[in-house]
Amino acid sequence: MLIIYNIALLLYFFAVYVAAIFNPKARLWVNGRKDTKYINTKQSIWFHFASLGEFEQGRPVLEYYRAKYPNQKIVVTFFSPSGYEIRKNTPLADAVYYLPLDTAANARHFIDTIQPTLTIFTKYEYWYHFFNELHKRQIPLYIISGIFRPGQVFFRWYGGLHRKMLSFVTYFFVQDEQSIQLLQSIDINNALISGDTRFDRVWANAQAPKALPVINEFKNNHKTFIGGSTWPDDEKLIATLVNDYTDWKFIIAPHEINEEKIKNLINLLPANSVIRHSQLDTYHLPLTNYQTIIIDNIGMLSSLYQYGDIAYIGGGFGVGIHNTLEAAAFGLPVIFGPNYNRFKEACDLIDEQTGFSISNEAELKSTVAYLVEDEERYNAISKKIKHYVQDHNGATKTIADHISF
Repeated sequence: MLIIYNIALLLYFFAVYVAAIFNPKARLWVNGRKDTKYINTKQSIWFHFASLGEFEQGRPVLEYYRAKYPNQKIVVTFFSPSGYEIRKNTPLADAVYYLPLDTAANARHFIDTIQPTLTIFTKYEYWYHFFNELHKRQIPLYIISGIFRPGQVFFRWYGGLHRKMLSFVTYFFVQDEQSIQLLQSIDINNALISGDTRFDRVWANAQAPKALPVINEFKNNHKTFIGGSTWPDDEKLIATLVNDYTDWKFIIAPHEINEEKIKNLINLLPANSVIRHSQLDTYHLPLTNYQTIIIDNIGMLSSLYQYGDIAYIGGGFGVGIHNTLEAAAFGLPVIFGPNYNRFKEACDLIDEQTGFSISNEAELKSTVAYLVEDEERYNAISKKIKHYVQDHNGATKTIADHISF
């Protein structure tokens, strides 16, 4: 099985290398791993994140160790360009790298160089050679905010190699009881329900959000609908609301902000009603004259929700929805597409009737009408969803209490 794993990784690298000719993101993935000079870092703490979402998820734990051990070197790695390119200069780390391809030689060289005394991976990403090398050197390896589902390869008859990867982990801090039971079913008992560190992150952000004066001016005391991390299928649906709710403001923050995608979004909306955040200086009318603002940059979304009344979270018509908790922490009812079942918090919100899944335009419109037609009901939902986030705080403390340096 290890031979198959190694061949699959090389084929994956080759496929990305070919895709890099045409795809800018793949090009960043390849170029970011070329001729990287790793700095010798003795006795570091190594944090790994798959992408930007996992970085924000594990950030409370990273911040805790940065504050508690200010003189300790911290190394951060990312698998994806969407994490590395945005957080490569984070002050929370002394060094930030792309994770090298998971080969035995790369694992030995990288670990020789950064010399970690403990390693923390957030949520998922299980790499055989890195885990094996850490295990051989008796370097503690922790998984935080982990979550497991029955369909994953670990629990299949052919998942022997992946189960071995799990055996290299010192301790798992997982989100729910199902994860504990699944791990126990394959004789892994070194696990604890800690919850999800994202709750700590989004709650802290909601208590002291960054003020955005331009957005406040645009809102101008109007009810505001926010589309966060949207994809084209989401944007087509949101656009149908704009004509129905002419007294509302709309803020749309697409997941991908290349020029073609932004122009396609603008074409969905009423003419002369849209303003782009990046081009505010080129518009001559007051901000209040526009109904929709498109956020064509990265990094504002978590602060945008403070100005909203209803949030639509994108991705539910693709592989899965994006972060619902950022909006929930501000008390916004959240709407999303049908592909949400892999996300525990989304399932919780559906159960609590503070989150709403829709599959088409009619369902979106009926859901929005349900939320806006009764102010007392809206306020009750808003209060309940905010309490849900607050009540699930504490994962960072649980983890920190168990991981000592």
